[in-house]
Amino acid sequence: MVVLVTDESGSGTLLLAATPLGDARDASPRLTEALATADVVAAEDTRRVRALAGSLRVAPSGRVLSYYDAVEESRQSTLLEALRGGSTVLLVTDAGMPSVSDPGYRLVAACASEGLPVTCLPGPSAVTTALALSGLPSDRFCFEGFPPRKSGPRRRWLAGLVAERRTAVFFEAPHRIADTLDDAVTVLGSRRRAAVCRELTKTYEQVRRGELGELAEWAREGVRGEITVVLAGAETAAPEDPAELVAQVEQRAATGMRLKDAVAEIAEMGGVRKKDLYDAVLAARG
Repeated sequence: MVVLVTDESGSGTLLLAATPLGDARDASPRLTEALATADVVAAEDTRRVRALAGSLRVAPSGRVLSYYDAVEESRQSTLLEALRGGSTVLLVTDAGMPSVSDPGYRLVAACASEGLPVTCLPGPSAVTTALALSGLPSDRFCFEGFPPRKSGPRRRWLAGLVAERRTAVFFEAPHRIADTLDDAVTVLGSRRRAAVCRELTKTYEQVRRGELGELAEWAREGVRGEITVVLAGAETAAPEDPAELVAQVEQRAATGMRLKDAVAEIAEMGGVRKKDLYDAVLAARG
C-alpha cells in the first residue's frame, strides 16, 4: 500500500508524487493508487489533477486542495495539521516532481523539522528527460531553475555559467526563449553547444540540438510549448589574467556603458576581481 503511518506517533505521511509531463500513460501505479486513497490531495492545479485522475480511471476519495506558489505558505499550516492528525497527504504539481522549480520544498522542510514522515513516488522529470535526450555529457550536471525575466539580470545569471564545467539544465517560458538564447550568445559565445527540448512526451515533442548561435536564430521564428534547455559545460576555465578581458570591457564602454558597469559585468563573466580588471583597463589605456 502507498499509505504510510508511523507506529510511534500515529502521524501521517507526506507523499511527493511525480506526475506525467504530457502522456498520462507515464503515471506510475503507485501514483494512481495514491490519488484514489490519500486523505488529502494538495495539487498545483486542482482541475488538472482531477483530469489526470479521470484519465487513470480513479477518483480522489480525499479532500482536494489547491497548492500553488501564491498560497503555498498559507496552506502549509493546514497540511501540517492534517499530517499530525494521521492523514496521508499527497502532493502533486502540474507535471514532473514537486519541489523541482515547483511548490513543495517548504512543506518538506517543515515536515523534516517536526520529524513527520516524508516519502517519494518517483516518476517523470523534465530535467532528466531533457538531459538524456540532449546528447550532451550527463555524468555531471546542475539544474538552474528559471532564468531571470529581464535581460540585465539574466545576463548576470548566465555569467555564472561561463566557467561551469558541468552540463546545465534550466527551464524557460516560450515567449522568452528567443531573448534568453540571444543573451546566452552574448555571454557564453555562439559556439557553446546546447539542446532546446519542447513538449517532452507530448504529440509535438521536439529536440533541437546545435550551437547557441544556431539555436538563437531558430528561436527567433517563434517557439511554443513547455521548454527545457540543456547547455553544454565549459570546455576551458575562464581566463585568469584580467588583461585578456580588457578588450571586452572596452567594447562595452564604446557603446556608452559606464566603465564601472562594464568592468563589473565582464569581471563577473570572466571570474576575476573587479579591481584587478579595472586596474588592467587603466594600465592598457596608459
